[in-house]
Amino acid sequence: MEVDAVVSARQQPAQKPNFPPLKPNKILDGQIQFRKIPVPERRLTPLKKDWLKIYTAIYEEMKIDICMKVKARIVMLKTLSDTPDISNLQKCADVLHAFMLGFDFTDAVALLRVEELYVESFEIKDVKTLRGEHLSRAVGRLSGKGGRTRFAIENATRTRIVIADTKIHILGSFASIRLLETLSVV
Repeated sequence: MEVDAVVSARQQPAQKPNFPPLKPNKILDGQIQFRKIPVPERRLTPLKKDWLKIYTAIYEEMKIDICMKVKARIVMLKTLSDTPDISNLQKCADVLHAFMLGFDFTDAVALLRVEELYVESFEIKDVKTLRGEHLSRAVGRLSGKGGRTRFAIENATRTRIVIADTKIHILGSFASIRLLETLSVV
């Protein structure tokens, strides 16, 4: 009889414990967490234009408090007592950072919904040492006439690209960014 009990105990795998995520008010003894995202001057107008969409996505969907300090040009995020997941604060900060880099809000908000997405930034000088006209010519080749080359690259690799002076910002999954690097276009 004891042998049967031991055999039946071995056949049943142990159940994994299922713990719900900790609420922000349970972590750090109820201290509220903040994030401050600086707003460049060139992104103030797009921020004001898309503020209602940003507010809806961050405050109503992610339960993160958001406010804009106009004089300091800073967007502040803070957790609420009913924030469902502590990682929502960092996700919202990543979305706002992507928006400040120059991505459309519809592209940046995908960071909230898709876990595999991230933003990678680099300068053209990191890839190849160029100066003067050669550097501006390389930027022109990346964007193409009317942005056609950039759109073709975006559609082929399922990424979004922002070319800001000599900096290039890429929003996409790890695999699609690696595919973009293997194309050796960027």
